[in-house]
This record gives sequence, structure tokens and C-alpha cells, in this order.
Amino acid sequence: MSRLPAPLTLSDAARTPRPRRRGRLRESATAWAFISPSVLVILGLSIVPVAWSLLLSFQADDLVTPSRWVGLDNYRALRHDPHFSQAVRNTVLYTALYVPLSIGLGLALALVLNRRIRLVGLYRTLIFVPFVISATAQGVLFSFILDPQFGAANSALHALGISPQGFLTDPGQALLVLVAISLWSGTGFCVVVYLAALQDVPPSLLEAARLDGAGRRHLLRHVVLPTLTPVNVFLLLWQTINALQVFDLVYVTTKGGPLGSTTVIVYFIWEQAFKNFTAGYGAAAAYVLAVALLLATGALHVIRRRGPARLQGAAR
Repeated sequence: MSRLPAPLTLSDAARTPRPRRRGRLRESATAWAFISPSVLVILGLSIVPVAWSLLLSFQADDLVTPSRWVGLDNYRALRHDPHFSQAVRNTVLYTALYVPLSIGLGLALALVLNRRIRLVGLYRTLIFVPFVISATAQGVLFSFILDPQFGAANSALHALGISPQGFLTDPGQALLVLVAISLWSGTGFCVVVYLAALQDVPPSLLEAARLDGAGRRHLLRHVVLPTLTPVNVFLLLWQTINALQVFDLVYVTTKGGPLGSTTVIVYFIWEQAFKNFTAGYGAAAAYVLAVALLLATGALHVIRRRGPARLQGAAR
């Protein structure tokens, strides 16, 4: 006869989970050992600077002498600072021009390049290449091209019988020129995103609309555009955030001039913190920009939730 196993006692039952617990503790310790460098990097480069800059915005600090708590004085001073108001106006104007133009041009070029034409791959590559170039390199390149005395742009205008232009040295033209440079580089990203989205438009919808007698204009309005609504919202949010944070191009080309006509918010923050050594004042301006970005993100999130229903109703 086979011997039956002895019944477990209370002491044995209490001992059995310990190896499992030790194994779980070892696994947890190993996991934390692997992710701890990333956690330290995130804390050191993201969370700690954000918290420190928030405290800094309530202080008068020149990065040299001990700081002094001033409460909301930095934020009150921003309300009456004409230079900050000018930076806000320039940023809003830049964003209002760049965002819709980049999205509109990107959609138009994507619709053209979505067809079967000769050398379409080359055209797509040439349009996307400027997006890969850094803003600093773009600024250096166009500083040479748009130089008032020796630039290629004025040489071409002189050959056409047109008087030379100031471009980046003219207060009335500088910001518009920066928008044009940004469009040259930023439109390629919109084109690539729209091309990927156009590939996902259901062919059955297009074929059904054609069988119903819909032309190209009706296909675009009632089939393609409603399908691209999530992409439109994403690009609107992405381009808006990039426009509100523009800095490299301004720093390399105009340094905020002439006469402050291209001073944007981020350049104003840099100027206050590292040029005028009023770090607390610059931190306050940075948090004003952060609140504006949060409001823009929230507004676009609401549009994203309500937009599809409106477009579907308009399509019907």
C-alpha cells in the first residue's frame, strides 16, 4: 500500500509562502535596479527643474546673490511690461500665421503627392528634407541668403529690377520672413502625416461616393476631410505648441530685433533669465507660457471631442 502524505501543520503552511515572497522581492529589486537610472534622469531633468522654477517665479533672483521672496510681484510686473506685451503679440501673430498656413499647404501638397505621378517619391523626399534640418542650420542658411548687402535674394531682386529689401533687418518684414522660413521647414511634417492618413481612407467609401456621382470636390468635402479630422486636430495641436515655443530661429537670425519686432515669448524668457539676470522674472514669464500651452491643449481637446459630430452633421 502507498503511504499517504502527512498533513500540513500550521507551521509548515506559514513557511511555504516565504520562498515565493523572497522571489518576488528579488524580482522587484531587479526591476527597480533597471529602471532607477531612468527615474533619476526624469526626476533630475524634468520634475525637479519644474518645481524649482515654480518657486523661482515667486522670488527675486539674479543667479548670483541670495534670492528674496516677492510673492506675485513678478506676475504683476509682467502685466505692465511693454516688452512682454510686445513678445506676446509677436508670438500670437506668428502662431496665427504659421499654424493654418502650414496645415493648409501640407494638406494641399499631400493631395497632389497622393496621386500616381512620375518621380513622386523624389518630390516627397525633397519636401520632407527641410524638416530634418535643424532650426539653427536654417537660420544660418537664410541669414546668408537674405543678407541686405550680399545675399542671393536681393541679387535676384536686383536682376528683376526690384529695389533691395531689408528682410530680417526691416521691422515690418522680419516676422513675416521668419514665418516663411518656418513654413519652408515645417510644412514637410504636415505633408508626411497627411500622406499617411490619406492612405487609410477606406477605398469602399470613395468608390461608393463615385458611384453616387460625386465629383472630386464633393469627395474631398464629404469623404476625405471628415476622415482626416483626428489628423487635423493632432497637427493643429502639434504646430501650435511648436509655434508658441519658437526660439532657435529667432536667436540665430534676428536676436529679437529689429526694434523688438521678432521678440517672442521664449526669447523674452531667455533674455530676462540669462542676459538681464532676472531669473525670477523670466521664470514667471515661463509659467505664463505654460498656462497658455495648457489652455490651448484643453481647447483643442474639446474641439477633438466635438468636431467629428459636427463634421458628420455637415456631411449629411
